[in-house]
Amino acid sequence: MPKLILGPTRVEAAGNKPILIDEYFGLINSQDGRISIARIQCPPGWIEPAQTPAFDEYTVVLAGRLRVRSQEGDVDVRAGQAILTPKGERVQYSTPAEEGADYIAICLPAYSLEQARRDSGS
Repeated sequence: MPKLILGPTRVEAAGNKPILIDEYFGLINSQDGRISIARIQCPPGWIEPAQTPAFDEYTVVLAGRLRVRSQEGDVDVRAGQAILTPKGERVQYSTPAEEGADYIAICLPAYSLEQARRDSGS
């Protein structure tokens, strides 16, 4: 039987500025550890602590610009574009542009703070 999700759950976030994370599917909102799907809205100048996640993250930028930093360098992902960051890849997300970013993040398996494996001290 189809499962209707009446709305997301707001999730606390890490970083130098507050951001909005609304989880539709995942460990918190739908009690599903296989996948998480969330809408994330970040203000200009937001920087997330670097992490080496134990999940693949598929990101679709709806508006603005999201910067993804890895060992290979920086990639700016603009509205209408998407990026895959594979598990085990050290990455850091930020929004250096004036418009910030609004995006959908899909994590396989589902996102959890433990699986994000943030750098120590973050």
